[in-house]
Amino acid sequence: METEIILVDKNVKKEETYSQAVEILRNEGLVAFPTETVYGLGADATNPQAVEKIFEAKGRPADNPLIVHVDSKESALDWVQNVPEKALQCMDAFWPGALTLIMKSKPDAFAANVTAGLSTVGIRVPNHPVALNLLRRVKLPIAAPSANTSGKPSPTRAEHVYHDMEGVIPLILDGGATAIGIESTVLDMTCEPPVILRPGNITKEDLEQVIGTVRLSSDIQGNAPKSPGMKYMHYAPEAPVYLIENNQALVEKAIEHVQKDGKKVAVLSTAEFPLADYYFRLSAETLYDSLRKCDRTDVDLILATVSPAPKRNVAMMNRLEKAADHKWFS
Repeated sequence: METEIILVDKNVKKEETYSQAVEILRNEGLVAFPTETVYGLGADATNPQAVEKIFEAKGRPADNPLIVHVDSKESALDWVQNVPEKALQCMDAFWPGALTLIMKSKPDAFAANVTAGLSTVGIRVPNHPVALNLLRRVKLPIAAPSANTSGKPSPTRAEHVYHDMEGVIPLILDGGATAIGIESTVLDMTCEPPVILRPGNITKEDLEQVIGTVRLSSDIQGNAPKSPGMKYMHYAPEAPVYLIENNQALVEKAIEHVQKDGKKVAVLSTAEFPLADYYFRLSAETLYDSLRKCDRTDVDLILATVSPAPKRNVAMMNRLEKAADHKWFS
């Protein structure tokens, strides 16, 4: 299978730009497309055969539910039931945007492999012109996890998707680099108070300004996850990642220790470390791109510097901990 890339960032409203993507999606195929968070790997969320192709392409465990993308609040309400008032308030305040709401799905609305057999579904309206134009034209709910090989850093550019999915999927819509670079916040609206299952760009504080008290959830092994990113190691490049306190003397000592064994080290940080063999900038927007750049080097170990984070860095820390499998350099 050949994988075609269509550049759409300059032609986001042209009908012919989307005709091929719409045809593929309506015929059980896969299309990668940009959102404001990361690139998604889309399939018709009502068709189990189409959705199965997502799991095959990604090598993704089937007990990990998929987030469904729709074009509007009105479309979302066609697919869910027993919607609490707080969910409606969140839709009005944050959609289109990087917030996924877990709600009760209507019976038999989605393919069972979208919801991992649960009675709930995660659904959102992406805030990206390419994603919205595609959704409005295809007129289907689109299941779309990140368009990467499962466990690897999520794609924030079309070339990241192509690297993982060349020859596996037929089409990538290239809308340029994503703006946020971290997956959406996932909020479980089926309990009271609502619970954040995955942190993202929309913070606990943002949500509480709209709906009052919101709880945080720890990742609990063994329970059926309602959200992606809760159960398995994620976001990992080829070389092992270690977290380290963002202290110049400590990081330089760690670099020298690794190099003494004849190994090469990359540092992800907000400040450069000239002693390192490689340096890549660390921010929420650049995290996945930097992890993927490490894969294009001969680095043996990656040090990611962390410090007491402002509230909006909670999401980035969540991804870093998963990329490092919670390992700290010592």
